[in-house]
Amino acid sequence: MCGITGVVGGDPARELEAVRTMTATLAHRGPDDGGVEQAGAAILGNRRLAIMDPGAPGQPMTTDDGRFVITFNGEIYNHVELRRELEAAGHRFRTRTDTEVVLRLFAERGAQCLTMLRGMFACAIWDRRRERLFAARDPFGQKPFHYAVVGGRFIFASEIKALLAHPAISAEPELEAVDHYLTQRFVPPPLTMLRGVRKLPAGHHLLWENGALQVAPWWELDFRHEEDRPDEEWIAELERRVDLAVRRHLVSDVPMGALLSGGLDSSAVVAAMARAMDEPFPTFCVGTEVASLDERPFARMVAEHLGTIHHERRVGDEVLGGIPDLVRCLDEPSDPIAACTWEAARLAATQVKVVLGGDGGDELFGGFDRYAAFPWAELYARVPAGIRRRLAGPMAKALPGAGRYKSFGQKARWLNDLNGRRGGALYARMTSVFRFGPDEKQWCYGPRLAGAATGAAETLIERAFDEAPARDDLHRMLAADVATRLPEHSLLLADRLSMAHGLELRSPLLDVDLAAFCARMPSRLKVRRNLTKVALRRAFDARLPTDISKRPKQGFMLPVAYWLRGSSLDRVRDTLEAGPLVREGWIASGAASRLAGEHARGRADHHVRLWMLINLDVWVRLYLKLGGSGEWPDEQMSSTMVRTVR
Repeated sequence: MCGITGVVGGDPARELEAVRTMTATLAHRGPDDGGVEQAGAAILGNRRLAIMDPGAPGQPMTTDDGRFVITFNGEIYNHVELRRELEAAGHRFRTRTDTEVVLRLFAERGAQCLTMLRGMFACAIWDRRRERLFAARDPFGQKPFHYAVVGGRFIFASEIKALLAHPAISAEPELEAVDHYLTQRFVPPPLTMLRGVRKLPAGHHLLWENGALQVAPWWELDFRHEEDRPDEEWIAELERRVDLAVRRHLVSDVPMGALLSGGLDSSAVVAAMARAMDEPFPTFCVGTEVASLDERPFARMVAEHLGTIHHERRVGDEVLGGIPDLVRCLDEPSDPIAACTWEAARLAATQVKVVLGGDGGDELFGGFDRYAAFPWAELYARVPAGIRRRLAGPMAKALPGAGRYKSFGQKARWLNDLNGRRGGALYARMTSVFRFGPDEKQWCYGPRLAGAATGAAETLIERAFDEAPARDDLHRMLAADVATRLPEHSLLLADRLSMAHGLELRSPLLDVDLAAFCARMPSRLKVRRNLTKVALRRAFDARLPTDISKRPKQGFMLPVAYWLRGSSLDRVRDTLEAGPLVREGWIASGAASRLAGEHARGRADHHVRLWMLINLDVWVRLYLKLGGSGEWPDEQMSSTMVRTVR
């Protein structure tokens, strides 16, 4: 696992120093080694977290003839098999690293080699002879690749903070991206929060040659084809393939463990690890004081059942004071799930260098509640609009407990807020109800942000649903999530928040062969009535405690709604109202007060919206250097916020 940087073009002496500075900003991604190499018009940099062959020479790495130079970030789990094939063809290797395998494979087969790789990666390869740069990102987007074209130069890096270390790149906001973030909690490629800074989409590669940029897809998960098999055959094969994917992800020369939330996905991964490993291994879980959101008892149950060496930590409201650290790590604002991942990675990094997690299970096996709710939402949409508006709507808003997570009142309000939509428009609204939809934007957005809200954020998911390579509504939802939310939210958090602690987080459920198998699995084995992950539950029923294989999805989250009370809520409100979001015309004056007031009175659960505005406020202060009268980043926020919420 590594951080990569580079520049093609410009004055070699100046760019060499710039790349050195850029590379130094990624030391957290690769604390074990670092290097910068000039190869003609290109300068490549790398920071290395040594997982395979730790004693091998670092990167960038060059072919024997000097033609190709690579800087690589990621893990290739089938590199041993690929190495054997290359050795049989006459190649001789200097190291046991997967980087050298990728380099030699590219030298022999070019871009076609990408389809042979099984793993997570982002890489850049400079061809000295043809003077062109090739770069690629893995199928699901587990590893990042950001770039900018400035003054005829192509500048790239794993993280935006490294790009900002280049003197030619300035921090100017991309307001369309801000609208996407507030609507869907992620920024879709090629956009980033900064104007002129772009990101390569998952499953795409690019070519920079003679000052021209070409970007093209090389992989897509196809849900259009269903195989006719008996259910028991599907389930037995699924169990075998999960075991195989996990064994493939256990390739390492350093100690490994697993993140164990107590949910079905991470529990299945740990069960597969227990079958594959000879010795007990560490598992890690974080939890909270709110019993209804604390998954530590379930994780403990799995750990005891499987005999792991279990570690857990209680997380409290002090995470509110750590928001600046999260924003710096991510280079963009996020939602409360970021704090969960941050704390879990921090705990795991005290013991190991590599952990396995359950990312991707919901999108492949059908795990989100909204997948089961979609048919009911479409049925509700058939109720005459007048009845929904005059009768059902007021009843939903009047139900007790509307602010409690997954309460009947909250679910009723969520259903009513879908407002009779169908198809892709319905699914787009289902994913944004608790954030900023069209109704909230009318009174929350200030003039500048309102002018940038073109509706693209609402149509992004709608288009992904309607144009999905899928055979039914369930698979259209899965395909839309795989193409949008998974790479730019879940996997973004997994990468940045683990690498911030020098930890490599692997996701075996995103093995491409396992994913292709799941894409062909019939809908009835994913969601059946209100039951999600039907096949995965049955596949691991005998290997996990019954309370785990049968329990409904809870979700990995912290009780931010409970923490944003009293003086802490007052401080959030006051700081937002006096801060740069209002002053710069992004958020309307009084909007934060309305959100805080309704949240305090229990009229609505606005904790996600408030958290997102807090994060956005901090991002604006840190990255755009726009302050306000309520300065809360760094020491002041870390001390004052923690003091007020306790």
